[in-house]
Amino acid sequence: MAGTTTTTINDLLPQIVTEAMFVASERSIMRGLVKQFQLSQGQGKTVTVPIFPKQTAASLTEGNEIDNTAVSTDGATLTVSTAALRTLVTDLAVASAASNVVADLGRLFGEAIARKIDTDLTAKFYDLNAGEGNWGSAITAASIFASVAKLKSNGVPTDGMVAVLHPAVAYDLKSALTAQGNTPFTAGAYGDVANEAMRQGYVGQLAGIPVYETSNITARAGGDAGDFAGAVFHMDCLGLAMIGDIGIETERRASYLGTDVVGYCHYGTGIIYNDYGRYLAFDSSIL
Repeated sequence: MAGTTTTTINDLLPQIVTEAMFVASERSIMRGLVKQFQLSQGQGKTVTVPIFPKQTAASLTEGNEIDNTAVSTDGATLTVSTAALRTLVTDLAVASAASNVVADLGRLFGEAIARKIDTDLTAKFYDLNAGEGNWGSAITAASIFASVAKLKSNGVPTDGMVAVLHPAVAYDLKSALTAQGNTPFTAGAYGDVANEAMRQGYVGQLAGIPVYETSNITARAGGDAGDFAGAVFHMDCLGLAMIGDIGIETERRASYLGTDVVGYCHYGTGIIYNDYGRYLAFDSSIL
């Protein structure tokens, strides 16, 4: 006979619940890498960004009249819509929980909306007009260098330029940088970058620009499992328009003996100037 055990007197044992654990989620990075526009109350839900094209000056023959140059603008329009989520928390759930359920849900909803903003911005990578790769191979450091060189050749300033990759795609870049051999862009060619990738697990800077990784990139529709668009772009390439910021509100629902917890954000994303970005269309070797 086993006698009295924790199984037979389980109803008498206290239930200890520690601080809530949140399933790990990717931090939002894109908001700090793009052009942001804040709309005030009453300003409507669209913002149009006028774009002045580059102009070319010409030499003037002394005594001649300066030619008249017609300057015309183009424009990109960002339209704001709402992303939101809601849950009803019963009074009993709040009263019996070991943690502050409402506060925990507020944090959870805020992170979800931040990821949605990032995902909407990175989805614009697929809409860039030009870039490197055709989804048939793994990314290399040469792809980053080529993208930066082509943007700079078009007069795009390096200041404000970044690269953003999915971690599964970035793996191939780090793998190439840390490989043995004499292949260009590997091993001894970029020793400091390779050492950093080996020690820290990331590529901090390459071709003079920061390299970021985020899982908030949706796989290419109809593509292979490892097809995640990346991009090299200047911050003026993409835009984020917002009315206010991410909001979390609660409202008492007496008839349900509970409280609504609502997370929301009014925002819009779009490409402002397509020539300021280049897509990176590569397939991850590990997916």
